[in-house]
Amino acid sequence: MSFPDIAAALRAKMPALRGRLMANQPLDELTWFRVGGAAQLLFMPEDEADLAYLLVHLPGEVPVAAIGLGSNLIVRDGGVPGVTIRLGRGFGEIAVENTDIRVGAAVPDVKVARAAQEAGIAGLSFLRGIPGAIGGALRMNGGAYGRETKDALIGARAVDRSGRIHVLGNIDMHYAYRHCGVPDDYIFTQATLHGERGDPAVIAAEMDKITESREATQPIKSRTGGSTFKNPPGSKKAWQLIDAAGCRGLRVGDAQVSELHCNFLINLGRATAADIETLGETVRRRVKDYSGVDLEWEIRRIGVPK
Repeated sequence: MSFPDIAAALRAKMPALRGRLMANQPLDELTWFRVGGAAQLLFMPEDEADLAYLLVHLPGEVPVAAIGLGSNLIVRDGGVPGVTIRLGRGFGEIAVENTDIRVGAAVPDVKVARAAQEAGIAGLSFLRGIPGAIGGALRMNGGAYGRETKDALIGARAVDRSGRIHVLGNIDMHYAYRHCGVPDDYIFTQATLHGERGDPAVIAAEMDKITESREATQPIKSRTGGSTFKNPPGSKKAWQLIDAAGCRGLRVGDAQVSELHCNFLINLGRATAADIETLGETVRRRVKDYSGVDLEWEIRRIGVPK
């Protein structure tokens, strides 16, 4: 789907805009699944002030979506109307302050874990097991290997749809399992995380174990989106329910439930976003029929069907 080009009109309205504003920009290569349509407008702000400037001047009827590294995302085949915001180099700072680490929202989680290890800060190794960037971890209370973002977060900064900047403490995030209670229109720009003093060699060994575990149990070398569904309340995990319902290896087109870990969907090469989403909904229906459990998507889905 090709959207009307509104880039020139918006640029004229925002003469001080510094970031890149690109019309009908393909998004498939920005997602780990490598599927999906184009953004009507893709905006890559220079910094937090530039992001706020755009949002202050953007007409209220223009929808806004924010994406990160695309590791936990399905962009639908018809593309994303309005402005899609992707944070880049201006949000890539890492600053170590004693046992705290302040990072931009575009910094990959694994890079934060590595920086903490090099600085001898323990307690942040779990980030090695989370694909994506810090902005996504903030938005979904990302977690792995026994810890969640809420366990390490001191505070965050965000810009809302009106361009207002918010400084948030941990309590303001209203965190629950894979859930953040901050309004959906907040775009996170920075986080400050807290750890404790540790031995860099011990921390490195812990990170190596996480890496080995992921490589052995998850299809990380495939085109995937990470864990597809949240673990429901109760003793059984999502993958166990999916397996019990006979969905391991299930296919729709070139989309498949991973044989290695059946809470992962993979693109075998030519899947569409519709194939992947249809497969996910098929899994949900089969699990519901088999066990009575309603699985909730963990992967975010944006845009419109083709």
